[in-house]
Amino acid sequence: MFFSIAYVSFATEKDRPYYEDKGYVLWDIKTTEKVIALTFDDGPHATYTPQILDVLDKYDAKATFFVIGEHAKKFPAIILREKDEGHEIANHTYTHPYSKTVEVLENELIKTNEVIYDIIGTYPTLYRPVGGSYNDRIINIAVENGFKVVMWSWHQDTKDWQRPGVNKIVTTVLSGAKPGDVVLFHDAGGDRSQTVQALEEILPALKKQGYEFVTISELWNSNGSQVSNQKDDLLK
Repeated sequence: MFFSIAYVSFATEKDRPYYEDKGYVLWDIKTTEKVIALTFDDGPHATYTPQILDVLDKYDAKATFFVIGEHAKKFPAIILREKDEGHEIANHTYTHPYSKTVEVLENELIKTNEVIYDIIGTYPTLYRPVGGSYNDRIINIAVENGFKVVMWSWHQDTKDWQRPGVNKIVTTVLSGAKPGDVVLFHDAGGDRSQTVQALEEILPALKKQGYEFVTISELWNSNGSQVSNQKDDLLK
């Protein structure tokens, strides 16, 4: 997969409506269909990711895993399992850097995509910025290289990385759940036992309400959104 980069001078930063209208970035979608996308950042983890996969399988739920390249390289069997069980594999950089230059980000995306390709034979097309931090240049790099950028529903940030307690995680998701949501979890980066326990309560509760758990691509495609790859149209 070949990456190129366009260096653009930006006078102002664009806002969420601009990115959504262009089809560059997804936070969530407006729909009457009872679909929700579960997403997991920072994995894979040798202990918690398999446990999460077990829970997802138990409730016939599909999810999208935004993986860190160096972790994927260390645990390729887990990446293969995610793919084989129908989940989506996405790019969350190679080393999870919070501060990055254009050159660093490009290298991080390339390295992660190559690692994932070597494991599953396909390149990820989705990318989530570290910490949800983005600007015109980050979006430009991503779209220029064929990525769709994925954020999450702001009311569906479980903050599970803070270990707020199982009940808090469950309440955050269930109290705000609505069709088209994108929920943010983590399957690595620390003790994720609370996340695993919370999923055991969240999934059956939402299924009882009639929700289906879909991948990000399935959610995006159901909304009829397309990302533009026209260089001349990037962030004008």
